[in-house]
Amino acid sequence: MWGGRFAEGPSAIMREINASIPFDKALWRQDIAASKAHVAMLGAQNIVSADDAKTITDGLDAVAAEYERDGVPEDWDLEDIHMTTEGRLAELIGPVAGRLHTARSRNDQVATDFRLWVRETIDQTDAGLEALQRALVIQAGNHADSIMPGFTHLQTAQPVTLGHHLMAYYEMIRRDRSRLADARVRMNESPLGSAALAGTGFPIDRDATSAALGFDRPTANSLDAVSDRDFALDYLMAASQISLHLSRLAEEFIIWASQPFGFVRMADSLSTGSSIMPQKKNPDAAELVRGHAGRIIGACTSLMITMKGLPLAYSKDMQDDKPPVFEAASLLALSIAAMTGMVADSTFKTDRMRQAAELGYATATDLADWLVTEADIPFREAHHITGAAVKLAESKGVALDELSIEELQAIDSRVDKRVYSALSVEASVAARASYGGTAPDQVRSQVAQARAALDIEG
Repeated sequence: MWGGRFAEGPSAIMREINASIPFDKALWRQDIAASKAHVAMLGAQNIVSADDAKTITDGLDAVAAEYERDGVPEDWDLEDIHMTTEGRLAELIGPVAGRLHTARSRNDQVATDFRLWVRETIDQTDAGLEALQRALVIQAGNHADSIMPGFTHLQTAQPVTLGHHLMAYYEMIRRDRSRLADARVRMNESPLGSAALAGTGFPIDRDATSAALGFDRPTANSLDAVSDRDFALDYLMAASQISLHLSRLAEEFIIWASQPFGFVRMADSLSTGSSIMPQKKNPDAAELVRGHAGRIIGACTSLMITMKGLPLAYSKDMQDDKPPVFEAASLLALSIAAMTGMVADSTFKTDRMRQAAELGYATATDLADWLVTEADIPFREAHHITGAAVKLAESKGVALDELSIEELQAIDSRVDKRVYSALSVEASVAARASYGGTAPDQVRSQVAQARAALDIEG
């Protein structure tokens, strides 16, 4: 490829450090598609003859068939997927293959191919997240009335319903999907035709190639087009946020599956055993999802550091843009699939959850609220009275609603028997009926809206 300029070939070290074919061969489908769109445009613009355009297109189809059947060969002398495809095309159709590279550069080729790959990955990621949302919504609907302790600082705070808890993750994933959708809109511009950095003197039709590849429009600045990797960073930043949410959900399952909690029984298909302790059932899938988050975030950081100091336009550093994106996409797809299966196939131990909610003085806030509304006591004073009641109940080893009316009145005489209607966990969750609250009717309403948004029947 460099014969006209260089008297000697590259050293073995240069061949190895320069070759990207071991990883960028993943772009072969996108490279074939972009090349076919490019040559069709060259033919339509009479930049190459119609016969040559057809010969090249048929040859590209033949190369694609070989890749599909046998995989992409790795010849480091050809460096990358672009030269590998062009080299094989020349072997199949002869010198006419050289016309394919008219009015383009590997700089706009790789920018186009990589955008196409990331765009497809965004669509696949979104489909996976939708499946996870479906699993969350179905389980939330099944458990709209199932009471569990809600936590702050991992300390029992107030009773909530399991359905409410699961719908919190539905909302997180909804935001994740919106970030992916935003990224897809921003990246859906075609760099093809920007050539090396300055555009081309050939009378190309960039609107035609853009439309053929499903882009909304061509990029407006050729320098920016070949040097931009914002689209990859947008994806990685969205992937990082998704991985954080998946990691939080995984951590909850890990805690809930532990014997001290006992809130959930994980499916055998997503658990492992111990080589020495026969009783163990380890939540390894959840732990790996939690671990993958670090690698995905690391991939995002890696590309940001690669790009942070590069002048316009293309620099060889940018060859390292693809491995972190490929790795993150693979890990994220696995994580989403694992959490979807975990949510769908786990069995929630609702009796144990309800028992834990009763044991943690989770209705203390309800006692304080009752003192405010029924006894006309300022909240700060009600908070103090309730704290005294919790301290007494704790010393006796009983729940708040097991304290006698005499014991409560000894703390504050304004308490009367009506207070017991506010101290059950059922009364507590039912009272939280504000929009977005944990009351079962609110949860069912949110589930119904989510089912409609996801087009879930029933």
